[in-house]
Amino acid sequence: MSVAPPTFVLDANAFIQAKRRFYGLDFCPGYWRSLIWHRQQGRLVSIDKVKDELERGADDLWDWAEQQFGSEGFANTSDPKVVTVYRDMLTWVMAQPQFLAPAKAEFQAVADGWLAAYAKAVGGVVVTLEEFDPVIRKKVPLPNVCRAFDVEPITPFEMLRRLGVELSWSPAP
Repeated sequence: MSVAPPTFVLDANAFIQAKRRFYGLDFCPGYWRSLIWHRQQGRLVSIDKVKDELERGADDLWDWAEQQFGSEGFANTSDPKVVTVYRDMLTWVMAQPQFLAPAKAEFQAVADGWLAAYAKAVGGVVVTLEEFDPVIRKKVPLPNVCRAFDVEPITPFEMLRRLGVELSWSPAP
């Protein structure tokens, strides 16, 4: 019996930083097409809170997300199982003396906790550019929460490798 492959759950920075730093919409369409194709295959998703962050950007990335990635690419986080896991994660964050009060407040205001909760609820893998930091105080890194709740965090680069994505080049016509 084979085990179903995990669902990759994309953080906002897998979209935003990808566009700004690595895979511009104008010169690396393969990255964006691979996201769409793997979303259609049920291999990756993001969440409604990330969609909200992209929408606030009101730029060409938001246009792409709305028109190409589609609303079905952003899972609803109001499922009771997700909400329960989120509450557990929030309780854990608030109990950690390592994190300063502003970091805890920011964690409540952003999508990270919901992303980790959704991934935990569906048995998914979090895709983020954030890194685990055992001593940070001014921010609650998404990988720190993931580690505490046995959710695997990986980079977008690792996701592409696991999905077998090849971004190839050909000369311009």
